Amino acid sequence: LPKPSVDTGMGLERTAAVLQHVHSNYEIDLFVRLIAAAARETSAADPDSPSLRVLADHIRACSFLLADGVIPGNEGRGYVLRRIIRRAIRHGYKLGARAAFFHRMVPDLVAEMGAAYPELVSSEQRISEVLRQEEVRFFETIEHGMSILESELAALAGAGVLSGVTAFKLHDTFGFPLDLTADVCRERGVSVDVAAFTAAMAQQKEQARAAGKFRMAAALDYSGPATGFHGYETLDFNGQVLALYRDGSPVDELKEGELGVVILDETPFYAESGGQVGDRGELRGSHGIFAVEDTQKIQAAVFGHHGVVKTGTIQVGNGVQARVDLAARAATARNHSVTHLMHKALREVLGDHVQQKGSLV
Repeated sequence: LPKPSVDTGMGLERTAAVLQHVHSNYEIDLFVRLIAAAARETSAADPDSPSLRVLADHIRACSFLLADGVIPGNEGRGYVLRRIIRRAIRHGYKLGARAAFFHRMVPDLVAEMGAAYPELVSSEQRISEVLRQEEVRFFETIEHGMSILESELAALAGAGVLSGVTAFKLHDTFGFPLDLTADVCRERGVSVDVAAFTAAMAQQKEQARAAGKFRMAAALDYSGPATGFHGYETLDFNGQVLALYRDGSPVDELKEGELGVVILDETPFYAESGGQVGDRGELRGSHGIFAVEDTQKIQAAVFGHHGVVKTGTIQVGNGVQARVDLAARAATARNHSVTHLMHKALREVLGDHVQQKGSLV
């Protein structure tokens, strides 16, 4: 650095504590008023309860995250926000709150910090509503979940380790983040078997992954090569039939009128993914024509052409001309593009908090 300096860790709040001649960040004017708001909304009997400090801190953190466009969810930063909200709700529950209260602290925060952070003012209504919805949702399960946790802790009598299976049940069934359960346990001198919780979580993910693979494979037993995709360069391409399926079982031939799935070595057909539906069209061979009514991924890189034999037969090993329905592809492309344009327009009109979570066009 150009000049010698020392990082004292004196952030704005610590500086304010020094200037206001108090001994804690929570005693500065900002937090005193937020703590008072928390006490008002929870009807807390003890004005010095640490839970009030948690609520004062968390209403600020949650509000700024929401103002920045983060939405509560089950993954990534969205789950970080949801964990903070649910931790705050648990502390309110501990103070006696049995219905949504946290969102009513937003006006107090805006009154304190809105002048310096105008995004809080412009987003106040949305912040309050998102928090209210999260509260209503969690208050539906917190009482039952806390009852189970209290029973388990009573059995441990203030010593020992809470079962990872119980912690996972609280997480999976009642929406208790692990750190929330750990907070409650820590207050009782009990630890959580995190390794067992992690194992239970991994097992559930593996089961979900296996179920997802089963749905994608649609019970088709295929172990051949991947499909070469050429649908961005052309809608008409020659391929060879690698496998045929009728009623989920492999066959060597599909006859006229039979429904089935055709797997080619190369194809111009787009398989449904990313919210865009699969292509339609036809496969023309020397012995028959197969009408493709849908294209789905049989495996991650294997495309299944679902449809019916219109004329003749289709056999394994046949060479076919794969021809995508141009009109259907164009309509799908237009409609799928419109979903992105609509998303952009909604973000411009309603705000950057608007997010597209799925599509099937």
